[in-house]
Amino acid sequence: MVNAGTVIIGAGVVGASVAYHLTERGATDVLILERETVQGLGSTGAATGGVRAQFETEINILMSVYSLSFFRRWHHECGYQPRGYLFFATTDDQLEYLRRNVETQRSLGVRDIGLVNRERIRELVPGMNCDDILGGSFGANDGFIDPLAVMEGFTKGALRSGSQIRFGTQVTKIIVKDNKIIGVETDQGRITCERAVLCTGAWAKLLAATAGVDLPVEPMRRQIVWARSDRPFAKKLPMVIDLGTGFHFRPARDSTHELMFAYPDPDEPPSFNRDLDDRFVETIREKARERAPWLYETNVIREKCRVGLYETTPDHHAILGGCDIEGLYFANGFSGHGVMHSPATGRALAEIILNGRAEFLDVSMLSLDRFEKGELLHETAFI
Repeated sequence: MVNAGTVIIGAGVVGASVAYHLTERGATDVLILERETVQGLGSTGAATGGVRAQFETEINILMSVYSLSFFRRWHHECGYQPRGYLFFATTDDQLEYLRRNVETQRSLGVRDIGLVNRERIRELVPGMNCDDILGGSFGANDGFIDPLAVMEGFTKGALRSGSQIRFGTQVTKIIVKDNKIIGVETDQGRITCERAVLCTGAWAKLLAATAGVDLPVEPMRRQIVWARSDRPFAKKLPMVIDLGTGFHFRPARDSTHELMFAYPDPDEPPSFNRDLDDRFVETIREKARERAPWLYETNVIREKCRVGLYETTPDHHAILGGCDIEGLYFANGFSGHGVMHSPATGRALAEIILNGRAEFLDVSMLSLDRFEKGELLHETAFI
């Protein structure tokens, strides 16, 4: 029988970050379990790698401020590119919403963020139909990172500091005795441990149930269409988001010809489906044509299209921390923000596990019991 102090279930970017921050703070006997034979085959590998501080709630903004600072100063090359995020509004209410957000973001330390008018938007995104756009917000330090590079950096750091990782090991049950974690059952045998951290993304609810915990996390398919333009587009094209519909597009890394576009389909039911839907491709191409003809004129590169699973919660905010079962912790429900918030998440979980609470940032409002208490958070611009 294998023994470990802390078992981290899931070796994606979140699990790797938790291991990295635990070992960086002196934790020993940390074991990461990954069901696949390699890392990055889940949501991390399907992520587009957007990073932004343009959120509505204070906790999301502060997690972004910390994480963006981490990416900028990290010795590991994570591919951070401050290309900017542009949210645009087509109604007065949307513009007022962005104005309030900018004020909040500035008050919490977000730099180089401000409102932009229609003329500035035309400059930022040449060739886009701006006739119905009233204005927007632009964050110059928002941008892109390489999700797999971030995961690799956390993993290497954790392994250098003494963590271990086992591939091809699927956890089938969390073992609880007297309301305390005593181990996990895997398809390779039982592993005893004092603590278990659930970092299995969209699959977390199923595993939490084996410990008797109702984790409100649902899998939601997100499809990303990858296309190539025959003509080069603007060299500094940012991430562009229609606040009203969630339709968004961004350039592929280091390319002036390839880009990705997507939107959160309101008719998409919860499921583990990771197949690309041809009808979705045509639907989003029509949305692209409405916003910018040159987007519609691109050629879809089907082999590069991505389909991943968002792990969504009822309020589209993460679940961080412990629960009533001693030694059981969660880092789940990021609703598409797992990669961008992975530095803050890893540190928060490490401090909660080792010190009883996250000392660098109060994340108590992200605890699991908020759903039972009816203390849900609110974020409008989730994509």
